[in-house]
Amino acid sequence: MPTNITGKKILMFVENIYEDLELWYPKLRLEEAGMTVVLAGPKAGITYSGKHGYPAISDAAIADVNGNDFIGVVCAGGFAPDKLRRDPKVKSLVSHFANKGQLVAAICHGGWIPISAGVYRGVRVTSSPGIKDDLENAGCIWIDAPAVVDRHFVSSRKPDDLPAFCKSILQVLTA
Repeated sequence: MPTNITGKKILMFVENIYEDLELWYPKLRLEEAGMTVVLAGPKAGITYSGKHGYPAISDAAIADVNGNDFIGVVCAGGFAPDKLRRDPKVKSLVSHFANKGQLVAAICHGGWIPISAGVYRGVRVTSSPGIKDDLENAGCIWIDAPAVVDRHFVSSRKPDDLPAFCKSILQVLTA
């Protein structure tokens, strides 16, 4: 198990209609690796519901998050990213991580967030086929694969690809 990430903090965004597995699987896997995962939503201490009804309570309000406290971000899919990408602070945080060469990970529709943050131009990525055109129009190089790593960017297609996604996240974080 990696030791250089033990005690480090990773950010995840949460909002209603997130994809349940795409939030919980990475959260639990990163905690298992010794990291602290902070769920940030529009408001702190609020319960948000996943697409399949699983609840997640936000640890922090997005507006109060300081990017310097984290070593990267993981963007889960579902319909939540479409709401989250409209928040200037969400875009600012993702830009912060990308500009520092820190982890920016997105699965399924989570890729909408880095698109809106303007950090994906020229990056090799994958996603749900449903946003392939959005990614290509944003200047990405779309690849159909379970997980794609391009420097500090990690992307994946769908819940079935979560093992490859999390393995790739951990490889980037421990490199």
